Amino acid sequence: MPEGDVLVLIPGRMASSRLPGKALAEIAGKPMIVHMLALAQSAALGPVAVATDSREVAAAVEAAGGRAVMTRAEHASGSDRIHEAMRILDRDGRASVVINLQGDMPTLRPADLRAVSAPLSDPAVDIATIATEIRDEAARTNPHMVKVVGSRVASGRLRALYFTRATAPWGEGPLYHHHGLYAYRRAALERFVALPPSPLEQRERLEQLRALEAGMRIDVTIIDAEPLDVNTADDLERVRNLLGSPAGS
Repeated sequence: MPEGDVLVLIPGRMASSRLPGKALAEIAGKPMIVHMLALAQSAALGPVAVATDSREVAAAVEAAGGRAVMTRAEHASGSDRIHEAMRILDRDGRASVVINLQGDMPTLRPADLRAVSAPLSDPAVDIATIATEIRDEAARTNPHMVKVVGSRVASGRLRALYFTRATAPWGEGPLYHHHGLYAYRRAALERFVALPPSPLEQRERLEQLRALEAGMRIDVTIIDAEPLDVNTADDLERVRNLLGSPAGS
């Protein structure tokens, strides 16, 4: 791996609380994790691997010609899992940026995956992520739709001040839906996983608040298209319909 490369890691678990086995849920004839693998490869950012504790997921990835890395089962978060995978794949520490691509965002565009790391061109930024402006009025009060509150630092870019499940900020103006796609500087990922869970992280159940409470800087690229996260059976049906695989096929 040449010095300065980006390493793209996709955590893939079978034990989802709301949709068990979703990593292998079939969408348009392929498991969802294989769609994510293809998406990451098409973005052409650098080496791609799936980090999993499931032999079934690893087998599906390898059957599709991808690379899977077996990680421990007891990780509390995807960040912990990709940290272990990073250390396995890149023992010499050549990758300067590690992207955590969730395994359940099959409608994400490759261009938006490429856009996530843009804020890291600023040496003051530790972690970068993405968000979209909320257009649906009902979504503004949905606690499952995480909002990012931030200060504008450039066109299409915010410096994150807070992440919350509440409707925030109050008053007139746009709200932004945060999506769980992260680009970490290598040193930032090492620091982040070494930190204990923070009070606000535990209260909101949002691990990115651990970084903010520790004084780390997170910047957010605002993208146009709303990628669909697959968390429930209804989400899976929507994605199947969008990608051409009706439920039950």
